[in-house]
Amino acid sequence: MKHKPVFLLTLLITVVCTNVFSQTMPNNGVYNVKTFGAKGDGVNLDSKAINKAIQTAADAGGGTVYLPAGNYLSGSIRLKSNITLYLDQGATIIATSENPGEVYDQAEETVNTTYQDYGHSHFHNSLIWGENLHDVSILGPGMIWGKGLINDYKKDSKVANKALTLYKCRNVIIRDVTFLHAGWFAILATGVDNLTIDNLKMDTNRDGMDIDCCRNVRVSNCSVNSPYDDGICLKSTFALGFARATENVTITNCQVSGYDEGSFLDGSYKRTENPHYGLHPTGRIKFGTESNGGFKNIAITNCVFDYCRGLALESVDGALLEDVEISNITMRDIVNAPIFLRLGARMRGPEGTPVGEIRRVSISNVRIYNGDAEQACIITGIPGHAIKDLDLNNIRIYFKGGGKAQEAAKVPELEKNYP
Repeated sequence: MKHKPVFLLTLLITVVCTNVFSQTMPNNGVYNVKTFGAKGDGVNLDSKAINKAIQTAADAGGGTVYLPAGNYLSGSIRLKSNITLYLDQGATIIATSENPGEVYDQAEETVNTTYQDYGHSHFHNSLIWGENLHDVSILGPGMIWGKGLINDYKKDSKVANKALTLYKCRNVIIRDVTFLHAGWFAILATGVDNLTIDNLKMDTNRDGMDIDCCRNVRVSNCSVNSPYDDGICLKSTFALGFARATENVTITNCQVSGYDEGSFLDGSYKRTENPHYGLHPTGRIKFGTESNGGFKNIAITNCVFDYCRGLALESVDGALLEDVEISNITMRDIVNAPIFLRLGARMRGPEGTPVGEIRRVSISNVRIYNGDAEQACIITGIPGHAIKDLDLNNIRIYFKGGGKAQEAAKVPELEKNYP
């Protein structure tokens, strides 16, 4: 009997230590957000718990932050280096609309806000964001739903307007995740090197993915439905404070479309006339319009366009667009120019920047069916600045017909305008 108090004390210490370790120690490097207080009930705000799990994993040298099935109402989630954010089947991160000024990080001071849109000038005002990181992954069959995000900044500057933003990062993988109604950009990657984007489904209200000033990028097996803006968009803004090319990029086995938002994921594929866009959705693959740094060494192959705009390659801010290979493309129900190449002189950039160039571009093995009669393919430079070394091969286009004689009139240059 005289040893019983010692036994009870030992038992108490064991219970307390077990409880503490269960809150902090991972299971083979996996940090379950529910262990850190996340409810996953779609009612309670879970971003504090998710960020605590991320910070704990980062402090330990890295690991996987695991979200099991559930609805995780969230403000800003801050990624760290050497972290995988894994969304299991049935797990949804939901951008909250409650108390936005308190739960979302605000737009930060950046190197410049002069030469690109507000959305390309700020990065922290996002549902999920990371800056100056390395070795980061977002994986799993779960969903990121930007329910409370806005699609610009004019409505409320305190609300986040992007689902996922990465700024000046390297060695990034985004795979298998679904994005729904994801704000201004579902993915905005600026100055990201060695970026893999694979097997994503996007059904969103503005841009699907913007790949800006990035190097060594692989986009594959993605389906992007974006009726009101671009689907897969390469850009080269001045957001880093200097001109940097987007280069060494492959886009393969992808689909872009412009069905009604939400109808891609639910399988109904609706095509309802929108008061703003009519029956002319966007949803395309595009280079530009932001084009300060250039586009180099890019291959696009085995991609499908359905009920959207066509392929667009644009240099209007002084960019050198060169060494581009595009092949094995099919398009149906294209609502404007199926192939659009534009060298212009909007010149939104530092004073004295010369007009850019488009050269050494090859487009081959393309089939286009039911193109809109209002616009044929458009390939145009401006006086004194021609597109050079363009190879068009094995392209077949079926237009709807019904064009009018006045539509054959000479098109005005508008060289300084949005193209």
